[in-house]
Amino acid sequence: MNSRFTNRHVLVTGGARGIGLEIVRRFCEAGAMVSIFDYNSEALDQTASQLRANGHKVNASVVDVSDQQQVTKAVEAAEQIAPIDVLVNNAGICEVTPFLNIEANEWQKTLDINLTGAFYVAQSVCRYMVQRRTGVVLNMSSKNGLDAELGHAHYNASKAGLILLTKTIAIELARFGVRANAVCPGYVRSPINNDVDSDEFVEEFADRYIPAGRVGTVADVAPVFLFLASDEAAYITGQTFVIDGGQLAGQKPWASLLGSVDS
Repeated sequence: MNSRFTNRHVLVTGGARGIGLEIVRRFCEAGAMVSIFDYNSEALDQTASQLRANGHKVNASVVDVSDQQQVTKAVEAAEQIAPIDVLVNNAGICEVTPFLNIEANEWQKTLDINLTGAFYVAQSVCRYMVQRRTGVVLNMSSKNGLDAELGHAHYNASKAGLILLTKTIAIELARFGVRANAVCPGYVRSPINNDVDSDEFVEEFADRYIPAGRVGTVADVAPVFLFLASDEAAYITGQTFVIDGGQLAGQKPWASLLGSVDS
């Protein structure tokens, strides 16, 4: 274990599974105390127990980020343990429904968790950070916040909104020493989508769309959060970081075209 984040308190929402869990692990291994907010109590208990068994300092709270009262109380409790230095707003959901078929309740649920929930947590945490004149907010957006995908109108809208929320936090709170940045992963293989997407689908997707030739992993994404939370990123705020293997850089060229370029 290194000491990069010793004496730092990091709050991660949606930290019991997937990318959030990998972010939690990396911060723990770097010496941080980590508080996890997650709606899934079973996954949260299992994650916290495993991390504590490995000697890490972990606090776990069952929180629905779309409930402002729950968020306020949970943040206050976390602050009483230790001042929160870094917030990672990772909690989110993603459902696939064609635009014309999205019901009002599905639309609202997606925005309530992905966007409004992030606003509730960030606002509550930032009120403490502003008082201390220091802090880092890192919001988990998505490639979909920059480039639309079929069947994801509600998800796309929520992630696009999160990018502009991040920029607004950055420009309003810079004078208080608070930084805010957004991270936008592309397709990432995680336990959540492993149950949905076959290996054949993933291989075809990477071959068709991703110049790097493979889809991402949680290990590709988590280190970016540690860098942005570190002192090395002290002059970086209001920015959007894309981690997608080159997918958004442009249309992936056919192999035959690449061959002609190489020659």
